[in-house]
Amino acid sequence: MTVSTDDTDGLAGGADRRRLHEEIAVAAGARGAVYALAARTFTQPDAELYRALDDGRVADEFATLLEKSGLSVDPPDLTVDDEKEILSARYNDLFVVGFSEVVDKTDGTVDNYGPPVSLYESDYRSEVSWNDVNLDLARAYEYFGCQVDQDDRRNHDHFRLQLEFMGYLCRREAAVDETLAQARLDFHDRHLRVVTGGVADALNSEPGTGIYGELAAFLDRFTEADVDDLDARIHGEGAA
Repeated sequence: MTVSTDDTDGLAGGADRRRLHEEIAVAAGARGAVYALAARTFTQPDAELYRALDDGRVADEFATLLEKSGLSVDPPDLTVDDEKEILSARYNDLFVVGFSEVVDKTDGTVDNYGPPVSLYESDYRSEVSWNDVNLDLARAYEYFGCQVDQDDRRNHDHFRLQLEFMGYLCRREAAVDETLAQARLDFHDRHLRVVTGGVADALNSEPGTGIYGELAAFLDRFTEADVDDLDARIHGEGAA
């Protein structure tokens, strides 16, 4: 059987498109898994998470996923030197426990402050109200069929929730809807890049941040690379 030149070009083009779709699906799925793993790691460690950190499984999983992500980003160094109790205390000191400061010793006036590093986007958005940030996020979550677990008692702008949501968008893009690239880029621009940069900068100014400072710095690099790649793909400038 002979095939015309036009048909041959069409078949080759179709094969190239299928290969491109497969590459995008693999990369998006891997990036989704990176975001999900980061969300799991960026929390107070339970016994299971601590064991996975201590024996290197979390670091190995990050490295494996990054090789499939299509992004040139070095994996984070998640070497754990602390015992579980000390690592938990480090997390609490950075993200949970606030502090008080006596501002007037004559009358005992005290100012109360939150933890050194906030995990809420609204704390890094002085130009936008708390309500506007969380309402915009609530609408985004609802539009894609996601809900915040009320038992967790976290606002919509919590860093971990945003990482989980981006992971969901990536997995959905990989499985059923390549057009979600634009939605992912919008979510980065409106929210995730803001809170990621804020948390990374705040941790960079604190001493003794351990794996949390390393993970935040990695996520700042990773989200930046993800944005660059999405922007290039959407606007036809080639891969990052």
